[in-house]
Amino acid sequence: MKISVNIQSYKRAGKVDTLGVCKDARIWVHEFEAEEYKKKHPTNEIVSIPDEYRNNLPKVKNFILSKEDAEVVVIMDDDISKIGYFEKEKICELDQEDFLQFIEKYSFLCQEWGFKLWGINVNPDKQCYREYTPFSTVSYVSSSFTCYLKGGEFKYDERFVLKEDYDMTIQQCNKYRGVLRINKFFYVKKSAENIGGCAVYRNVDKEIAQIKLLQKKWGNKIVKMDSLNGSKSHSTTKRRKFDINPILNIPIKGV
Repeated sequence: MKISVNIQSYKRAGKVDTLGVCKDARIWVHEFEAEEYKKKHPTNEIVSIPDEYRNNLPKVKNFILSKEDAEVVVIMDDDISKIGYFEKEKICELDQEDFLQFIEKYSFLCQEWGFKLWGINVNPDKQCYREYTPFSTVSYVSSSFTCYLKGGEFKYDERFVLKEDYDMTIQQCNKYRGVLRINKFFYVKKSAENIGGCAVYRNVDKEIAQIKLLQKKWGNKIVKMDSLNGSKSHSTTKRRKFDINPILNIPIKGV
């Protein structure tokens, strides 16, 4: 199985954490900073993205997918420090030497189930693992770590500069009746508090506007605002009135 592993990076030439997950991955960067990345990472292939795609992650992803031709195309954010997994009540870390075998194994499973896109859990909280449900088929798959199978239709809606992965999850469920998420495995990253990447243009107002746009496209019965008021599942001491990520309620059979 031919696997293409790609890291999308922006203004983080000196700190591409995801190379600790897959050291030989291609790094995709905008033209204006390509030379800096080549100096910092001389052993990696640095691929240029047109500068006009800046601040539009869906355009970047569409560009990468249009250029890559492999049975499985993996696209990851640049700030993933590790991929962990639960094993016998312990949290373990996936060895870099096992990474491609890991991708191949679950790509075959995704293919056998008739899906075209798969990913892993979005956080290391044990409650999200759900041992009794090792796989999800209608749950959100984050674009921070996404595997695309050849033959699928992947076209990110370029209006969703922050919620493109929620839209893609619904798109895939609508067309292929599901996506595969491996709940046992999860990624660890800095997300919004990091410097560079989406943090350059992310703010609460934009997050809310993107959720409303999702609701306009798919309906508020499928895309719901996650209220934190009175929720026992959120243990934060400083409570907001909402979560910046919506709840998806995709109306097809699955878990």
